[in-house]
Amino acid sequence: IFVKSHSAILKGVYKQMIGLRSISRRFSSTSTPKKVAVVFSGCGVYDGTEITEAVSTLIHLSATKTPYKIYAPDAEQMHVVDHTSGEEQGESRNALKESARIARGDVAPLSTLDPSAYSALIIPGGFGAAKNLSSFATDGPDMSVIPDLVAAISGFRDQGKPLGACCIAPTILAKTVPSASLTVGQSSGSEDVWPYQGAAGAINAMGGKHVDTEIDGFHVDEANKIVTSAAYMKNATPSEVHNSVGLLVSKIVSLM
Repeated sequence: IFVKSHSAILKGVYKQMIGLRSISRRFSSTSTPKKVAVVFSGCGVYDGTEITEAVSTLIHLSATKTPYKIYAPDAEQMHVVDHTSGEEQGESRNALKESARIARGDVAPLSTLDPSAYSALIIPGGFGAAKNLSSFATDGPDMSVIPDLVAAISGFRDQGKPLGACCIAPTILAKTVPSASLTVGQSSGSEDVWPYQGAAGAINAMGGKHVDTEIDGFHVDEANKIVTSAAYMKNATPSEVHNSVGLLVSKIVSLM
């Protein structure tokens, strides 16, 4: 009787262990942290990534405990601008190395970005998005987007993963995502308040649909899983921009 009962107990313990291993595997697979890839384009509003938008993106992601990795093109910037005067300087700088200033050194070449390793992609603004990630600054609606970013966006879209962009960066999605609906804020009104209204018309000219929003709003293209917000397309305060980016990040995280 003791042998039989002991054997039954061992079988019961073994079944429990198998069950716990199964639960552990299921828990491990469902609790894997979702990560976001963030694409920078340099350091500084006039020739790279807008710093408030960049840092706000990272702050809001970290506040939601969402891991992220920063990428940037390993290429020379279109040009270098003196941010005290707005004048072009006779020198060259690498967008990856400049982005490292914001990323505290932890940045990887955009060419190495693997969309399958991430749950979403976010592109902050700044003129670098229109100069180093694309040619929007010089070509307008006839712009091109650098191949590494085209490949990344296509990869995220193929896997049904959300895309986010703020400030001038939604023009990149207008070029790469057919018929996308996007916002860069207001398409009309005082140019003192909304100085870059022409970008809205450019989005429409590229086959997209611009949707007007205020600084405290954002737009979601449900069909394409795209979230956009205005940020510094308005002559806004740092606090307003920080909150504008936060709305975008919060929605992106909810879609992951």
